[in-house]
Amino acid sequence: MPNITVLDQNTINKIAAGEVVERPASVVKELLENAIDAKATAVTVEIKDGGTTFIRVTDNGWGIPKEEVPLAFLRHSTSKIKTVEDLFTVASLGFRGEALASIAAVSQVELITKTSTGLTGTRYQIDGGEERSLEEIGAPEGTTFIARNLFYNTPARKKFLKTPATEGAHVADLVEKLALSHPEVSIRFIQNNQNKLHTSGNHNLKDIVYTVFGREIASNLLAVSVKKKEVSIEGYIGKPVIARGNRNYENYFINGRYIKSSVISRAIEEAYKPFMMQHKYPFTMLHFSIEPELLDVNVHPTKMELRFRDGELIYQTVYQAVSGALAHKELIPEVELIKREEEKPVFAARKHEPAPEPFEKRRIMAMQQAATEEKQEGGSLFPKRLVPPKPSFVREGNDLLENWLKPEPSSEPVINPAADRGEPSPAVKEEKPEQMDLFDGKLLEPKARSMHKLIGQLFDTYWLVEFNGQLYIIDQHAAHEKVLYEKTMATLKSREYSSQLVSPPIILTLNRNEEVLLTQHLKYFTDIGFEIEPFGGREYAVRGVPANLFSIAKKELLIEMIDGLSEEGFSHNPDVIYEKVASMSCKAAVKGGHKLSAAEANELIDQLLSLENPYACPHGRPTIISMSKYELEKKFKRIV
Repeated sequence: MPNITVLDQNTINKIAAGEVVERPASVVKELLENAIDAKATAVTVEIKDGGTTFIRVTDNGWGIPKEEVPLAFLRHSTSKIKTVEDLFTVASLGFRGEALASIAAVSQVELITKTSTGLTGTRYQIDGGEERSLEEIGAPEGTTFIARNLFYNTPARKKFLKTPATEGAHVADLVEKLALSHPEVSIRFIQNNQNKLHTSGNHNLKDIVYTVFGREIASNLLAVSVKKKEVSIEGYIGKPVIARGNRNYENYFINGRYIKSSVISRAIEEAYKPFMMQHKYPFTMLHFSIEPELLDVNVHPTKMELRFRDGELIYQTVYQAVSGALAHKELIPEVELIKREEEKPVFAARKHEPAPEPFEKRRIMAMQQAATEEKQEGGSLFPKRLVPPKPSFVREGNDLLENWLKPEPSSEPVINPAADRGEPSPAVKEEKPEQMDLFDGKLLEPKARSMHKLIGQLFDTYWLVEFNGQLYIIDQHAAHEKVLYEKTMATLKSREYSSQLVSPPIILTLNRNEEVLLTQHLKYFTDIGFEIEPFGGREYAVRGVPANLFSIAKKELLIEMIDGLSEEGFSHNPDVIYEKVASMSCKAAVKGGHKLSAAEANELIDQLLSLENPYACPHGRPTIISMSKYELEKKFKRIV
């Protein structure tokens, strides 16, 4: 039998490092958070080979006094907290005092630091947890932390690292998250000597969203701002049109810390549920400010998880904030008949060309002025044999001089009157129009209803409506589904329903699990108009159903409802029953391919007007799409 012994400090540090340092991204996370805690306003992160061979994090923060440098690399040494009571009010990103010791245990570390009051800086080297040198050095204010050859002394752990490209992608993702969580800090990320990210630190979150996620997402954001006594939320959420197939775009930060929370995720997704298709997830960029007393951040060494003292308060606050931002917005997606080309102005090609010298600029301006005067006088500025040669900085095939002499391109689309006369149109540069703001003059507003022009029905499924320079296409099945769903939910919650007897009764044969589910929820079925009673053995007789379900209350649908309760995983929750019943009522909606009269279509549009969210059916499909007049004229070559 082996004897019990106390492990040596080196082994303890390496074991502890396994919790904190999983991969290069873990090192970058800890060092970047330390820089932010040190009140740095500018931080540079540089890695090589995915961070496996070289990581350098430089900041302009407070720095570390020389006498405290060796102490910083001991386990559980920190300046963030003093006593256990401080854990309940901690506001810094780090506080456990394990990061530097863990990093130094599995890599070769060099630290250069200087405080604002110090005359010189300090250079400290530690390899695998063993101190190598401590000396004075000239250095700027702040701290530079270099970690080389990660896991060099734990080769078994090094084998579990992925390729440099994969590890570099994890680091890049981590840097982006921290840049988004702290828009007040300018962060530069360099990978293999190439600049990958640089934020300005101007406090503008939307600028960073544009930098990280691109124009499409930045142009489809809705602002969120909620302030309560214990919780405040600021940031942006995406319109349903930029939904994704996973939760990677659900980003939220609590007190500046990037975390994952099932409570917040569930609240966000429930708020988006009426607007989005199943298995699609929204884009969110939310910053939470929560009183530290309501949080427990001491859950895991990575600090990616936390616990809420009042999870229901957080859930309701998030749900109401997201729902409020989505409410009363006209979320009608606009379709394009053809893909618009990116704008290519004349000067776009110039930015890769060498700029002319100042004396060349003056000469070009003089030539431009002379050319203008010559054109106005109708004469020739130079005889043909005396035309001046091109300047030396102009290359054949890319005449920069001609580009400089061209007028600025117009931002207005060109209308082609020749197209109306059947004449060939001259070649005119295509310009991209400005994006239409769908929030001015909503289609589904009572005051706009009188201006609707109902054109007709297409393919016995879609209704065409002209309004405010747009063509709107309404899916009659999705629209009717939404109307029935909302009406059913309203009547169920207000208890305004009636039952209708079924003769002969519907007989259900249930297994043991289905019997348990039905018994648990029987009261709620009865409350909304079902009459269900035992019929002997495993049989149950359904003798009455809600009146609005009479035409569709079939055996298969009832079994589907009971099975759905099992999938939800909730017990004794009437809202689950209501949603299932409302979903069943959608099956009574008018189908595609069914011819409606104009009066019926108008009535359907009137009913849509009364809904809070008429833009998506209960399954998340759009009820209405729009097409601009510009797109149609583009297709018919009226705009070129």
